[in-house]
Amino acid sequence: MKILMVNKFLYPRGGAETYFLKIGRWLSENGHTVEYFGMYDRRNTVGNRLDLTTTNMDFHGKSLDRVLYPARIVYSGEARRKLVRLIRAFQPDIVHLNNINFQLTPSVIDAAAECGVPVVQTVHDYQMVCPNHLLYRVQENRICTECVEGSPWNCARHSCIHGSRAKSVIGSLEGSLYRHRQNYEQVRCYICPSRFLQEMLHRRSVFRGKTVAIHNFIDLDLSAQPARDRGDYVLYFGRLSEEKGIHMLLEVCRSLPEIPFVIAGSGPMEALCLEVPNVRFVGFQTGEALNDYIRRAKFCVYPSVWYENCPLSVLEAQSLGTPVIGTRLGGTQELILDGRTGVLLKEATAEALRREVQTLYGDEDRLRTMYQGCVEERKNMITLEKYCQQLLEIYENVMEGKTEWAGSAF
Repeated sequence: MKILMVNKFLYPRGGAETYFLKIGRWLSENGHTVEYFGMYDRRNTVGNRLDLTTTNMDFHGKSLDRVLYPARIVYSGEARRKLVRLIRAFQPDIVHLNNINFQLTPSVIDAAAECGVPVVQTVHDYQMVCPNHLLYRVQENRICTECVEGSPWNCARHSCIHGSRAKSVIGSLEGSLYRHRQNYEQVRCYICPSRFLQEMLHRRSVFRGKTVAIHNFIDLDLSAQPARDRGDYVLYFGRLSEEKGIHMLLEVCRSLPEIPFVIAGSGPMEALCLEVPNVRFVGFQTGEALNDYIRRAKFCVYPSVWYENCPLSVLEAQSLGTPVIGTRLGGTQELILDGRTGVLLKEATAEALRREVQTLYGDEDRLRTMYQGCVEERKNMITLEKYCQQLLEIYENVMEGKTEWAGSAF
């Protein structure tokens, strides 16, 4: 099978890039031909036979080209033209879209439709129903779903994108344009990493009957045993930003001075993590160094206050035998088996988190039960191989013209 992977970044940068690069590598190693299309960057690790990419857009730079960005991020004629050229040269059986907004735009959907190639898309965030991608107003620290069923101009009304009216107007214009042009109607199947995201898409009729939910794969050694010697600390690892519940977490840390915490990650709230005496901030960690912190933790906390999609941090912790305390928001609640592989908070508040952290920290019998529960649950996690086999089935169904989906593949 010939597969064309499309994503705005073509190098390891975040979760979406890790996802499609690992999938592409597995497909190539198993007899399929995979090429890639996205934005130019000197860090790119994959490409295509024509060496085609779109012009790099650096939103933090000072290039004079930035004056054209508002038009380009709404609809990229360049991306459409170049992708048409590549499709005609490569002649893929299917186009698999990932993160395309801003740098590529849904113009790439039009390119595939023009060439008559079926399209599937993995939905990595809420952009198709929320112009700021988060279903969360960062400036007001609260969840918001006004644009899901209502007008995308609510984004501009509340200045939802970085608190900027100008950026939010562009986001609203973008959302309105795609609804008017019916870009998303042309995608055959949307792959959702959580049932929650799937349900959000279904609030708009255009997506109903065109989605399938599959939890993200976990690419770790599932046969590895948990650490025998646990440390005495509670661990948070991930992005350090408001929507991740960092303020709430630090409040709990201060209220429990007798419990040591380790925080690993990076983000705009790093400095605050240095101000709490019982918090050891170890910065951004990856690979075995991060895995060791996870294995040796008494348990992890994941106190997000927004609607997570399918947080890999939760899967990674549990796959290494470490239970997680998390909120019941978004896809997180689909990953934690309450009382078996962790704890789901009854409410996303500092008091609820403090109470559960304090109780679980002192309950060794309950922790041992959860350690064992995490080990036993690993057999139900989706490996990269299993995920790609399901993905190939989706490709084949799309190529055969299937138009209705059962809704869930896990």
